[in-house]
Amino acid sequence: MFLTELRALFKNMGWANRITLMRIGAVLPIIILLHFPRLWTCWTAMLLFLAAAISDFLDGYIARREKQVTNFGKFLDPLADKLLICSILIEMVGLGWVPAWVVIVIIMRELAVTGLRAVAADKGIVIAADRFGKWKTVMQIIALVPLIVHFPLFGIPMALLGTVILYAALLLTVFSGVNYFISFYRDWRSSLSHNPS
Repeated sequence: MFLTELRALFKNMGWANRITLMRIGAVLPIIILLHFPRLWTCWTAMLLFLAAAISDFLDGYIARREKQVTNFGKFLDPLADKLLICSILIEMVGLGWVPAWVVIVIIMRELAVTGLRAVAADKGIVIAADRFGKWKTVMQIIALVPLIVHFPLFGIPMALLGTVILYAALLLTVFSGVNYFISFYRDWRSSLSHNPS
């Protein structure tokens, strides 16, 4: 019964939301593959991750082209990104591939910005994703590719390469998070000056 209703719900969705759901569905196989790190499991996980990352750009393009931008999609798309990236980073902490404090900072930033958006929405302020937020996601994806591959490739230490890029992504993650709070403060002050109580 539940599976029938789930299939019906999936069928009635637009392709953009279907692709987003498939991105969420890719999280578990990637985590399982990484949990048993071998050369073939890491490469398979990396290819799945790349497909999921590309689908992030694809679903947005389809939603805009087909005019299927929905509130459900606006909620689901960033959630899928966070589940994908944060789940992989947490698994990597367990494997000893990534420092725990780096992942803690990244997750704290994501939770803080999500909370800020909720507060802003309550005050009638919309915090849209800016270019720094988008660059942050791209940098995290670029860092995760060599980190997932992990094993050296043509003499290149992929794990080290991924770690260096991850630290650059961390700086951008923190900067973009601070930028969101500054933008909210400016918009909030502006709304107060235009609507004094």
